[in-house]
Amino acid sequence: MKPAKENNDSGGVQAENAEEVPEDMIINEIKLLLAGKRTSLATLRTGIAVFVLPLSVLSILVATSQMYDVIKVLHLLIPLLVLTTGLVVLGIYLIHRSVMHVRRYERTIHRLKKKNRHIADLCE
Repeated sequence: MKPAKENNDSGGVQAENAEEVPEDMIINEIKLLLAGKRTSLATLRTGIAVFVLPLSVLSILVATSQMYDVIKVLHLLIPLLVLTTGLVVLGIYLIHRSVMHVRRYERTIHRLKKKNRHIADLCE
């Protein structure tokens, strides 16, 4: 009789685990999505810094423009302007890419929260 009882107990445990496994998997999936979102937010921070750096360099050039003749330093200004333009484009790309990823992560988390009310209560 003991073996039959153990089988029943293990069957009950399996039924309980079967209910817990999807919830645990959903929680792990949300953790993974939040880690990806955190990475995207770090990319956003980097994109903002890359975008602002050339603007500050250009503002310094404009503020000190009375101290030099543009024609005499044109050979230095052209590469600098090309570099700052490249950095602005890179910054815009990083910002756009990270915002799109954050939106995608938010939509996915929202969809998972809609599927499971208990998870929605935990996430808020």
